[in-house]
Amino acid sequence: MDRRDFLKYIGAGTAATLVAACTGKKQESKATEEYKRQVEPPTGQMTYRTNAKGEKVSLLGYGMMRLPTKADNDKEFDQEMINRQTDYAIEHGVNYFDTSPVYCQGQSERCTGIALSRHKRSEYFVATKLSNFNSKFWSREASIEMYRNSMKELQVDYIDYYLLHAIGGGMDEFNHRYVDNGIMDFLMKEREAGRIRNLGFSFHGYKNVFDEVLAMHDRYHWDFVQIELNYLDWNFADEINSRNVDASYLYAELQKMGIPAVIMEPLLGGRLNNLPQYLANELKQRAPERSVASWAFRYAGTPQGVLTVLSGMTYMEHLKDNLLSYCPLKPLTDEEMEYLHDDIAKKIVGLENIPCNDCKYCMPCPYGVDIPGIFVHYNKCKNEGLLPRDAGDPQYRTNRRNFLISLDRSVPRSRQADHCIGCGQCEPHCPQKIRIPHELHKLDQMIEELKRTQ
Repeated sequence: MDRRDFLKYIGAGTAATLVAACTGKKQESKATEEYKRQVEPPTGQMTYRTNAKGEKVSLLGYGMMRLPTKADNDKEFDQEMINRQTDYAIEHGVNYFDTSPVYCQGQSERCTGIALSRHKRSEYFVATKLSNFNSKFWSREASIEMYRNSMKELQVDYIDYYLLHAIGGGMDEFNHRYVDNGIMDFLMKEREAGRIRNLGFSFHGYKNVFDEVLAMHDRYHWDFVQIELNYLDWNFADEINSRNVDASYLYAELQKMGIPAVIMEPLLGGRLNNLPQYLANELKQRAPERSVASWAFRYAGTPQGVLTVLSGMTYMEHLKDNLLSYCPLKPLTDEEMEYLHDDIAKKIVGLENIPCNDCKYCMPCPYGVDIPGIFVHYNKCKNEGLLPRDAGDPQYRTNRRNFLISLDRSVPRSRQADHCIGCGQCEPHCPQKIRIPHELHKLDQMIEELKRTQ
């Protein structure tokens, strides 16, 4: 069990007491001190990066897309806990908070605004997005209303970092969302007026769209660009999904123009933390004192052109572990970078998982299907070597039974793959360009076959 798992199940006070009990009174102070060094991040040690305007931004950014919910009602967000975690983050030097009108079923901006409004405006930068995915928001009036509502929900009179959300599907779509309706001209005037301090875009999609939008820098003067960067996507994004672009290319193009990169998905929705056990063991052998996740965060934060690295930190232990990675950052060596590229990443690619990051952009499904829940369960079983394969395998009956039981526990039967009718409403929203109905139907066929066999 690594530091993240340990913190999830045991509180710091309990753990310190256990340390004292196991080591004896004479060693209590030393043991407690060592424990705190391992799990309690220091204050005043955050690593910062400075943008062209002289703003010092914390290398760790708080992604407000996976907020904690109440223990007795997972449909209701726990504002008290959101406040506590926000306070703790600011206390430890985090000053960049990223949200969107569509995160957390449309409640993220409001929850973020409540938490941040309790602090001085000078203590934080807030980033949000023009998330006008649906064509009903493509009109100038609807897009401006979304922009102004973000300020209202966030309780601010200016936005520090404003993004065109998830461009990359095609230039026709980009023009409809931002150019033909005059929204780009509007946003540039808002930046001139100071109501937007930095203007950029987040990218998921086709290389030609990235190239063409980036080439608009002369006209729009992008202040930053948000890209997906991690040690798997650096060289293998295209191999995992032909409609994605390697992070090495995206980062290099931004560097050529001197545009800071904001990093999303350093853990690929948790996939780089929930590695197969044999890969996790490799990383733990090299650095027993560090969590598996810390390798991915140190990797994402090492390049100097990175302004901040976003993490959706649902639990306090996630926040603490990530703070330990950046308070301060110990950059990866060239040898460590090569090890992640040539050893770990190549082995992950060989697993051939469904490239779901559990971002939930595809949700809600109009027919109730828990799309990310199904994909996450499949990937977990595949990574752990527990998928039932050949009926001749001695473990087939055990794996078959365990897979079906664990699926029912993870995803209610009324929300499983057999309820997908193939309407395709989800597919355009997937940043990873997964052929969602196709994958769901494949899984449904596999599950039905397992149910028929004994």
